[in-house]
Amino acid sequence: MIHQTTLVLAPSAAADPEAVKAAAARACRIPPEDITDIAYTKRSVDARGRHPKIILEIDVYIGEQRAEEPAISSTYAPAGSGEKVIIVGAGPAGYFAALELIEHGIQPVIFDRGKDVRERRRDLRSIQQFGEVNPHSNYCFGEGGAGTYSDGKLYTRSHKRGDIRKALRVLVEHGAQTDILVDTHPHIGSNRLPKVVAALRETILRYGGEIHFSSHVTDIILHGDTIAGVVVNGSEEHRADAVVLATGHSARDVFEMLHRHGVEIEAKPFAMGVRVEHPQELIDEIQYRQRPREEFLPASSYKLVTQVHGRGVFSFCMCPGGLIVPAATAPGEIVVNGMSMSRRDSPFANSGIVVAVEEEDAQRYSDKGAFAGLALQQELERTIFSAGINGSQKAPAQRMADFTEGKESTSLPDTSYIPGLHPAPLHAILPDFIASRLQRAFVDFGKKMHGYFTNEANIVATESRTSSPVRIPRNRDTFMHIRVRNLYPCGEGAGYAGGIISAALDGQNVAQAIVKNNQS
Repeated sequence: MIHQTTLVLAPSAAADPEAVKAAAARACRIPPEDITDIAYTKRSVDARGRHPKIILEIDVYIGEQRAEEPAISSTYAPAGSGEKVIIVGAGPAGYFAALELIEHGIQPVIFDRGKDVRERRRDLRSIQQFGEVNPHSNYCFGEGGAGTYSDGKLYTRSHKRGDIRKALRVLVEHGAQTDILVDTHPHIGSNRLPKVVAALRETILRYGGEIHFSSHVTDIILHGDTIAGVVVNGSEEHRADAVVLATGHSARDVFEMLHRHGVEIEAKPFAMGVRVEHPQELIDEIQYRQRPREEFLPASSYKLVTQVHGRGVFSFCMCPGGLIVPAATAPGEIVVNGMSMSRRDSPFANSGIVVAVEEEDAQRYSDKGAFAGLALQQELERTIFSAGINGSQKAPAQRMADFTEGKESTSLPDTSYIPGLHPAPLHAILPDFIASRLQRAFVDFGKKMHGYFTNEANIVATESRTSSPVRIPRNRDTFMHIRVRNLYPCGEGAGYAGGIISAALDGQNVAQAIVKNNQS
């Protein structure tokens, strides 16, 4: 017999299997020795009361053993149908599309402009320590995509888009901790995710897929209204039955190349702003009413949203116990992002705080059509770079209260950002539609989270890559581009995802659509 129940426990008890078993026995009104197994189905933190609790949803097995789920990988077989699909990009959308194609006997051939996860580390070190940006290998480009070295958060709201549990199980089968199957806000960590990504690569290769790094797709091959393949590194032609575009949100050159070919692209809503960094102990004190927090509680996080002058201002990609990293994809720009290691044990908490961008904000770029927002994004990143020091990745920053009051900061709090910060009047440098709304929002957030509005916090510019400013339109039923046959826009870069899991789900859905379309 299986009895489903919910336990509300102190953090120390929730971390103790014997305490959980005893609590389960009380909930089921049976002796503990009658319990043969316990399966955790969901785990979350309830910090609303005076003392934070852990909520566990569990299946209690009484007199029987839990049946193991068959591995997803047991459905894989060597690709041998003769069909071939080119995938542009080795991020989660690309890799999960490849695995789904393998399930159906179709060979994926992946081209990624960046390097594998191991080689990519050298370029991350170069941008961190020397301010040198490799436009093909950085925090956005390379194996695993932007999420590999920027946190590895797996939380998604895309519950209607696909089989989230399948995606999570694939990650577990490739080395992710089993906790991601039960945690409300699952997280792998930037120290563990590269190994998972490398294992995904090995599976794709083992079953007949191909993966080519340092392979920049510079053109597409069109025969009338049908795509026939791609051109790599300016000269190598590769042909296939279909092409999946899973380039990520920062592949500006790919968007422009498609536009030159007359492939429809449309503007899409996005947001820009800053990254805010507090001491993690301060956020813990606000959320848990503890400083320091007790041992068995995770580093606390937050989610904030408000409306200022008719626009949404909201937190984005919150990284408890995390680091701020330089995420530029070209020389002459400063972009920042956040990440956390698996233990989330940094003394800092950071989050993007961004403002929704509207069409009116990019009016001076109206001649660029669908690329007006992209041009605005690029202009802001270059403006922030020009406010820097000696062309480095040292980022301009300001204390939060100083920013809100329009005062220059003469000094800055400690930071996790390795290239370093320098004081700058961001209230005057950022566009007014961003700066004025952030100023009001920080005060409002301080009312919602007492202690949040403080000069202990740095605001760091600029957080501008929240999502792609453009969308590559596709047919809702076939997932194929609305005009170009056999071209499948996919993932964040195409405007259909917003994180690792939603991108993975979109990759799976596109692959399934390819199979279905080929059978019809």
